[in-house]
Amino acid sequence: DSCRRKADFGTICYVATSTNASEIVQKFPVVIMISYFSSLINSLSFYAPPGLILSFSSAFLVEGQYRSAYRHEFIGTLLMIICTFSAGKWIGVDSIPIAWLSHAIGVVAADYIGGGPHVNPAVSVSMWSLGKCNYTEMYVRIAAQMGGGLVAFPLYKYLSDTLGWNPLGGPEFDPTEDEDGTKAFFSEYFATVLLCFLIYTVNWELHFGKYHYWIKQPLTALGIRYLIEVFPTAGPAMNPMLATSWAVFASDEPTFPKEAEHYFVYWIGPFLAALTASFMYAVYEGGPLFGQKLPFGPIKKQEGAPTPSAPPSSPSSKKKKKQ
Repeated sequence: DSCRRKADFGTICYVATSTNASEIVQKFPVVIMISYFSSLINSLSFYAPPGLILSFSSAFLVEGQYRSAYRHEFIGTLLMIICTFSAGKWIGVDSIPIAWLSHAIGVVAADYIGGGPHVNPAVSVSMWSLGKCNYTEMYVRIAAQMGGGLVAFPLYKYLSDTLGWNPLGGPEFDPTEDEDGTKAFFSEYFATVLLCFLIYTVNWELHFGKYHYWIKQPLTALGIRYLIEVFPTAGPAMNPMLATSWAVFASDEPTFPKEAEHYFVYWIGPFLAALTASFMYAVYEGGPLFGQKLPFGPIKKQEGAPTPSAPPSSPSSKKKKKQ
């Protein structure tokens, strides 16, 4: 019986193998095409930034409801990196004032042409916590920001290599002097808190009338440039997307950083900073935080609130006035 089973099994395998072989021969052109396509994908995967397909697919969530937000963030990120990172590298190499002016123009241009994007995952988290966007929109915006950053650095490296310009740099901290990233963490944390305060102030608290946009954007650029100079420990990035997309580009292999310190410094630090700033602004302004009204606040004087009136005069004071 065992010998018969083995013989039957061998016959079945032979027939199956013969059948498969004949089918493969018949479909040989298709096999060649699939094999060529597979080798092409394997070759391109080494150069393609990781996570780019996931980023693109996020644009179609909720039946593409947030495609415009994705487009604004992706384009805005490309513009922001080229317009701001080129300051001091391609423009104003030997002149700090020109570099600062170039950076300011870049901030305004990236925001105006990009349609007012966040271009910063920490800012998107802050806007979500303050109720300015929902969770799905925040997710799509962050995915688009990462996609734009992953495309921007290799693209602009090719541009700088082709034209012979100085290569662009990126945010990173020195682990030899800060092994666990504590100093860099606090640098990113406080810089991002101040960045959020800057955004809240120029966008929601100050009003410049007819020229509000053209005044508040240069003020934003000036504030960002100042923070870059004051908090140099971690780059600074003040932007998780910039730090991680630069780390992917600068690594020997196109992979996300494997060191936990990177995410501690450039993601956890800015996210905690964004939530801290959002909490403080909600207390000041009296708005909700994660959809919930806080049990204290507001500190800001509310519009339309009744002003305290003077206490009524006593009868004795009235008599004195008559006299």
